[in-house]
Amino acid sequence: SQEAKMKLKHDINPVLLQFINFIILVYSFITYIPWYILSGSREAIAKSKQVKAKPVNNKPGGAYRSVNSQHCLASVLCPGCDTLDKVFKYAKTKYKDKKLLGTREILKEEDEIQPSGKIFKKVILGKYTWLSYEDVYIKAVNFGNGLAVLGQQPKTNIAIFCETRAEWMIAAQACFMCNYQLVTLYATLGGPAIVHGLNETEVTTIITSKELMQTKLKEIVSQVPRLRHIITVDGKPTTWAEFPKGVIVHTMASVQAMGAKADTGNKQPARPVPSDIAVVMYTSGSTGIPKGVMISHCNIIAGITGMAERIPNLGEKDIYIGYLPLAHVLELSAELVCLSHGCRIGYSSPQTLADQSSKIKKGSKGDVTTLRPTLMAAVPEIMDRIYKNVMNKVNEMTTFQRNLFILAYNYKMEQISKGYTTPLCDSLIFRKVRMLLGGKIRILLCGGAPLSAATQRFMNICFCCPVGQGYGLTESSGAGTITDVWDYTTGRVGPPLVCCEIKLMNWEEGGYYNTDKPYPRGEILIGGQNVTVGYYKDEERTKKDYFVDENGQRWLHTGDVGEFHQDGCLKIIDRKKDLVKLQAGEYVSLGKVEAALKNLPLVDNICAYASSFHSYVIGFVVPNQKELAELARKKGFKGTWEEICNSPEMEKEVLKVLAEAAMAANLEKFEIPVKIRLSPDPWTPETGLVTDAFKLKRKELTAYYRADIDRMYGKNVK
Repeated sequence: SQEAKMKLKHDINPVLLQFINFIILVYSFITYIPWYILSGSREAIAKSKQVKAKPVNNKPGGAYRSVNSQHCLASVLCPGCDTLDKVFKYAKTKYKDKKLLGTREILKEEDEIQPSGKIFKKVILGKYTWLSYEDVYIKAVNFGNGLAVLGQQPKTNIAIFCETRAEWMIAAQACFMCNYQLVTLYATLGGPAIVHGLNETEVTTIITSKELMQTKLKEIVSQVPRLRHIITVDGKPTTWAEFPKGVIVHTMASVQAMGAKADTGNKQPARPVPSDIAVVMYTSGSTGIPKGVMISHCNIIAGITGMAERIPNLGEKDIYIGYLPLAHVLELSAELVCLSHGCRIGYSSPQTLADQSSKIKKGSKGDVTTLRPTLMAAVPEIMDRIYKNVMNKVNEMTTFQRNLFILAYNYKMEQISKGYTTPLCDSLIFRKVRMLLGGKIRILLCGGAPLSAATQRFMNICFCCPVGQGYGLTESSGAGTITDVWDYTTGRVGPPLVCCEIKLMNWEEGGYYNTDKPYPRGEILIGGQNVTVGYYKDEERTKKDYFVDENGQRWLHTGDVGEFHQDGCLKIIDRKKDLVKLQAGEYVSLGKVEAALKNLPLVDNICAYASSFHSYVIGFVVPNQKELAELARKKGFKGTWEEICNSPEMEKEVLKVLAEAAMAANLEKFEIPVKIRLSPDPWTPETGLVTDAFKLKRKELTAYYRADIDRMYGKNVK
């Protein structure tokens, strides 16, 4: 079974193991009855076995809906709150003096010289300081009025190009109130992509930070001729004299001061209506230049209504840690869900998240330790990293400690698969691991890319909480499916949210049909109020990806392939764009190959590549430095990191490991990479080779490794 494959291997004497298993059996028997009576888990076990979604009719390809929205899809959080400004006003009135947005103060910054000679900036951070709902509301009103003084008109675009922080959310709320269309751009987008987004949307004002202005905007401002105002959220930068004539730099505080003084007495601000555009969100996308997705107020509200329904007991006791890019629909939706339910949002960044994070000075506390959040969203890349770090620590333990951890891990895996809890293991064995994320996490939300079964199960076991896997696209306002908290199965993304319905359309080329047995399969189509308006200034693409049915329902072609299980849960099994036909006619799913090999300790990242002009698959691998160095030592290979990665001998050794793992994962022979290129440099959003959610950008990777592709396919390289 899959659970058996995910168990950790120990080296305990077989006789001793029999004795330990007997003790565990006796313990389980004695504790079962009091646990069953007291824990309330009977209800959870019953719920996990229930049907969660079903088709609205019995025709093949019929739409599946959540059992909680069979007759009518949900579209509003609370009566009358049909635009985002009304949602915030409702929350402000209800939670007035409660804390909303928190930021840590910087106590000290210092440069730390590494053995390699590189200089790393390290920080010591203090406590979180908080703004209440009322504080945030006043700041947003003043900022919105200040932007009007600068000449911003309702229904016109304004750009935000900034890291995730409290000022981002304040600026966004100001735009929602005044009906300005917020253009969001990732802070890690490359220069040409930023220029494209700013010029396509014809913005005259951009909201940014001092650092991004100095590092990214400075070089491209001259290529954005319409730009008139730059607003920095964190004070005025020191050098801004070299900006082109006609561009004025303001601070956020000065714009808020203008807004506070402005006489808006008789003038009623132009409030948005539900169909007005709230956000034009540029997705870095895994192909080509970024595209702007137009998301209306009612799209976002429908999406967050669906998401909120999947988080039980969401409310004022919850603390959410915000560190993913707010320009990403996953983070923006998650924070708007929290804001509308009275939760606190404490801001962080990937560089300061944990005690071991790159910017945190050794001995001082990371953000999770200080904040102790109850809710957290993550992309699989971050969860995979935590998984590998913990497993490396386990391998460094003494034999006794390691075997104790493995026994507890395997025991808890068995209990979880039956729907049981393990309070003793949680408090004695996994408490220390749990503290890595603050110790209070009750739900981890994962989205942005597929999460492997092994990583999901690891997070369930070690962090003692459910992992809600979600599936959605920017084009569906981030909403599609999320797993129920009591569903501990792996590899699935859950039933449709209450705001939308999902159907499967036949895809003949890939061999997927909605009449397939035992499970209907096909391209995933999402329908509902969360399905967005379309692509900005791209009618042709909008017509290709969206359609309206005979009932007036808007639908989106996702390009992903899924199957529905008997209980109404969806599993993503393929992607149309990832399918390549080899020379001999076999179809290879690149995503499937990568998923099978990505969780190897030796692999930090992998991109499979195939060409229809050739008969085999090749790959680019970012190896784990520690694991590859150890493999090189065992094989007697000496050299620098670059020399190890460039060595044909080491390529062959890594290929052997990949081939073994591929066979164990039941890949077909033609799916197994035959040649690879080891990359000494990691792929980060800054390199432009992966998106902000760490999804592979195949086009960019293909261009970057063109010479290697030619070499691996035996072409003469000039």
